[in-house]
Amino acid sequence: MVITEKRANVIHGLLLIAGFSFAAFYISNFQWVKNLSLSPLIIGFLIGIVYANCLRNHLPETWVPGIKFCTKQILRLGIILYGFKLTIQNVVAVGVPSLVVDTIIVSGTILLGLLFGKILKIDRETALMTSTGSAICGAAAVLGAEPIVRCEPHKTAVAVSTVVIFGTISMFLYPIMYRAGLLSSLDDMGVAIYTGSTLHEVAHVVGAGNAMDPTGQIGIADNATIVKMIRVMMLAPVLLIMGFCLNRSKKGNAEAINKRGKITIPWFAFGFIGVIILNSAIKFVLSDASFTSQQIFNSALSSIGNFDTFLLTMAMTALGTETSFAKFKQAGAKPFLLAGMLYIWLIFGGYMLCKYLVPCLS
Repeated sequence: MVITEKRANVIHGLLLIAGFSFAAFYISNFQWVKNLSLSPLIIGFLIGIVYANCLRNHLPETWVPGIKFCTKQILRLGIILYGFKLTIQNVVAVGVPSLVVDTIIVSGTILLGLLFGKILKIDRETALMTSTGSAICGAAAVLGAEPIVRCEPHKTAVAVSTVVIFGTISMFLYPIMYRAGLLSSLDDMGVAIYTGSTLHEVAHVVGAGNAMDPTGQIGIADNATIVKMIRVMMLAPVLLIMGFCLNRSKKGNAEAINKRGKITIPWFAFGFIGVIILNSAIKFVLSDASFTSQQIFNSALSSIGNFDTFLLTMAMTALGTETSFAKFKQAGAKPFLLAGMLYIWLIFGGYMLCKYLVPCLS
């Protein structure tokens, strides 16, 4: 009975987000919306924000599990299926430059976060959680680090809030910068690496990439996602190193060491790579097949792509519903100041890396 009730609550939340997502697709077909290059993902996110700040209190709280299901499982499934849009050749094209930039961004952000945290006199747990979220993959990284850091729940909530705020700003800022010509010194691959290596959430990268490259013809959206997924996969080694360092700092406290939680591994990132390999293998096998077989496969890919776009729209809409302005007022100024300082590093440091280092490595 309890299981059935929980399932019903999840279904109610899913149906709500699905309804918002259908509305986002409908709105995206308006000509003035097309002129603004607003994808269903962005529109869904905006609908979610309106819901969070105007209607959230008027709907049953029991629907929240379904909404959270969209921000986690649906998003991960959407990212995995996104692999059908890519091939191994696409990944190789991104290559060494993205790996080097991602490594510098991840390590630099965490170290700077700890340094800035000391300057601002923020406790180490809050500084570590905030910098980890900014460095790797947003809320997923924060939640992954929580069992390792073992901080109080409100510190986790604050770190997630900073990611939502600055990641959301970036999702709209980067396309504006791109259209204004502020990224003109970077080629399309440079813009993709810049976007994928500096934006917070996977969903933010997908949203910004689609806004800059709505048709997908110049490869910014696809390559930015690949760069971001390389960054996401760095979560596992970072958490291993983090756990080792924290355990050493607690060396004299065996109980504290034993309480360390399990390390969260982003398995969906490996699923994403697996789908890319599968897609590449099928295309290789069908390269010598009949035209009809290739047409059937391409038709299937088109259907999967449409379904995947809808899943990602659901995830973005659900992410928008978590963007409540009232939450941010309770967190205090210092964590957001820390996140803001890291954000400046990501924007300007990431840009300089992509402008000067990437051409040398290409």
